[in-house]
Amino acid sequence: MTLAGKTLFITGGSRGIGLAIALRAARDGANVVIAAKTTEPHPKLAGTIHTAAQAIVDAGGKALALQLDVRDADAVERAVAQAAQHFGGIDICVNNASAINLSRSEQIEIKRFDLIQQINMRGTFLVSRACVPYLRKSSNAHVLSLSPPLTMRADWFAQHLPYTLSKYGMSMVMFGMAEEFRQEGIAFNALWPKTTIATAAIEFALGGEAIMRRSRRPEIMADAAYAIFRRDARKYTGNFVLDEQILREAGQQDFSMYRFDPNEDLEIDIFVSPDSPAT
Repeated sequence: MTLAGKTLFITGGSRGIGLAIALRAARDGANVVIAAKTTEPHPKLAGTIHTAAQAIVDAGGKALALQLDVRDADAVERAVAQAAQHFGGIDICVNNASAINLSRSEQIEIKRFDLIQQINMRGTFLVSRACVPYLRKSSNAHVLSLSPPLTMRADWFAQHLPYTLSKYGMSMVMFGMAEEFRQEGIAFNALWPKTTIATAAIEFALGGEAIMRRSRRPEIMADAAYAIFRRDARKYTGNFVLDEQILREAGQQDFSMYRFDPNEDLEIDIFVSPDSPAT
């Protein structure tokens, strides 16, 4: 099974993991909708919805660039409808758009607290729900959230409660919708990296260049997402998996090509048990 001719709706895909997923699908000849906020170049962040769309075309796919703020419920409905009309349907929804803030409970500003809940949890719910009517018509419909397994460890919550609530909220949307739409054959799964991933978000939030050197490239998440999309949606739903895990299940054993710096030890990501080293 390939993604040739399939249509993906990806939120926040102008850079990083979202763009990597888009480019992996494009190599199969997929149609990719990039629904993100960035339309003009940012002084510190590479990529816009337009540069992403061009990269998708260059990789062999078809692209549609849509400016979208996932906090705007009406705009989400319009964007999903426009995407479905443009490409004749939607087969895969990727909830990649996310905001990160690792402040503790007393330090975070309430407006920042609200922002990460609205983008992460609420945005995932809005986009997933909007895509459902179109996914019903797909032969192998997948919704994927880039969010962690629902491991109820109090120490993880205590370190950055506001962010944890928002990311676990994304996973809970997948958990609930997987069962709600199981009989209709729409798969809802969550994917999380075992190690930190070399993206701008990680660079700015977790420690600059040093953390980047201890990270893997976004392509590992793209390959893991691709492996999920190739599975039978009626049989593979309600799962919470790490990128390395899903790739091992697909038969891959060597992950060295994903290292940002082969001379550095890898940094295990948050929400992943530190006693499970990456290879």
